[in-house]
Amino acid sequence: MQNTTLLRRIGAMIYDGLLLFALLMLTSIPFIAARGGEAVPPLTDHFFRLSLAIVIYIFFIGFWMRSGRTLGMQSWRLQLESIDGSELKFAALNLRLFAALLSWAPAGLGFLWSLWGKDRLTWHDRISKTRIVHYPKDAS
Repeated sequence: MQNTTLLRRIGAMIYDGLLLFALLMLTSIPFIAARGGEAVPPLTDHFFRLSLAIVIYIFFIGFWMRSGRTLGMQSWRLQLESIDGSELKFAALNLRLFAALLSWAPAGLGFLWSLWGKDRLTWHDRISKTRIVHYPKDAS
């Protein structure tokens, strides 16, 4: 077990991003069908935006609650854990998800912080008192 590198995190984010993109496309189908095949104006259709946000929320919180890892994290052998070793709490997972938006906001500085911060923790790791750990493949 070791704290993870930024490159591993990015690999998992790309993988999860592709999965989320597919889910968001599927979520969009009923909205497009209801408009007769026309594009949904994302800035004016609040129910459409809310539906997309709910899919993203369920994707992350659902995977983290179930196993502590998304499919992308699983592929990169990453695991979400609480810093103190206790069970992951719903409140901490919610805090982590929304704090990750803060980490992205200033040009990704919250993620880049892991390059020079103590224990390679990002801002949202610190805020939510969670961390991503890499479990290397067994040599056996």
